[in-house]
Amino acid sequence: MPFDPQAYRPETRLLTLGPDLYDPVRAADFPETRLRFRNDRAAAEVGLAGLSDAEWVAHLGRFAPLPASLPEPLALRYHGHQFRVYNPEIGDGRGFTFAQLRDGDGRLMDLGTKGSGRTPWSRSGDGRLTLKGGVREILATEMLEALGVPTSRTLSLIETGEALDRGDEPSPTRSAVLLRLSHGHIRIGTFQRLAYIRDDANMRRLVDYVLRELHGEEPGDDAPVQLLRNVVARTARLAARYMAAGFVHGVLNSDNINVTGESFDYGPWRFAPTWDTGFTAAYFDHQGLYAFARQPEAIHWDVMQLAVSLRLLVEAEPMIEALNAFPELYAREFAAALLWRLGVASRGPAEDGALAEAVRRALADTQVSLDRFFHDAWGGDVPGGVAWDEVRALLAPYRPRADRSHPHWSGGPCSMLIDEVEAIWSAVDSQDDWGPLHAKVAAIRASGEALRA
Repeated sequence: MPFDPQAYRPETRLLTLGPDLYDPVRAADFPETRLRFRNDRAAAEVGLAGLSDAEWVAHLGRFAPLPASLPEPLALRYHGHQFRVYNPEIGDGRGFTFAQLRDGDGRLMDLGTKGSGRTPWSRSGDGRLTLKGGVREILATEMLEALGVPTSRTLSLIETGEALDRGDEPSPTRSAVLLRLSHGHIRIGTFQRLAYIRDDANMRRLVDYVLRELHGEEPGDDAPVQLLRNVVARTARLAARYMAAGFVHGVLNSDNINVTGESFDYGPWRFAPTWDTGFTAAYFDHQGLYAFARQPEAIHWDVMQLAVSLRLLVEAEPMIEALNAFPELYAREFAAALLWRLGVASRGPAEDGALAEAVRRALADTQVSLDRFFHDAWGGDVPGGVAWDEVRALLAPYRPRADRSHPHWSGGPCSMLIDEVEAIWSAVDSQDDWGPLHAKVAAIRASGEALRA
């Protein structure tokens, strides 16, 4: 039986939101479907690892419905601020929610596509994904998972045999359809759309859905405020984890912020080589709105737009109180994230905060390699030099979480800088050589095991 009877738990909870939040669509009829990547580690969590390659392609490339899950794909409707400019003309333009399943922890998981064809929200786009974009998303999600960032995971990448024209890479270029496993696809922009059309009934329904299905809580008397508090806490953690990972998402628009606090949808992402506050990922981010060090501010601003949307249901005062908690929550989460990367156990909020700030200052002042620093310092051994005296003194009383016996620590750091990303893609593009990609995924996963020790 291809579906694991113990782990395969299909759901259709998205249908409870009603037809005003999505549009039924069909996947494109691709010329071919060549399976290039299947994430059996993630698939096992939702009972799909037993699928043969042919069954995998039939369901995750041709999108035959999964048993007892959604009967047809659904393109979600949403709005959003794009680089702080409100856009009411967007929605799932090259993707859809294909299925819903429960994972081993009982969380409701969406299988969402990227590059699956045109929808009512495609506007002038072709609804497709470049193969290079799919390869880049695999690398982003694998690296972020290893570094402890809450992220969607790339479940599948299938090459589709079309030639695409793109202005930002050599064309024609190869095409693909990607499937991500994500803890919901409800965005801040989903709420913004309902506020824009003044639909308070569906807004209440959406608030309750997110609290029950994605946050695991029963809605209380102040459900909108309850929701906002949760989103503030979850996104503060996301922002902190981005910073500790040295990650730059590139496009932190409000339609790209999941209300579960899980990162997703990777376009022009990059990892910063050093603690460079102005480092940007998107070539079109001319003002540095989403630069490395501005990401917490950007995410906080997006959450403010959620609060503005929820004003349809509740007064402003309790919302302001919830929003004002973001900076303190972020500081606490940033300290926790840095300690995790350093491989030491917490000593308390005051000590952890002081250490985190000292590390941040030293990284900014010295401009050392982030990857090399965290690799060498794991367990509490910081570099020599006067610039690190304060860090060394503050770190001395901390206890390592584990030793460095994992084989990962005997080699160099596992990085994911742009030159290597381009080299991995070049091997695929010029020689159809997928070996470097699969080798890198294996190395990333080994580094993640070492960090979780």
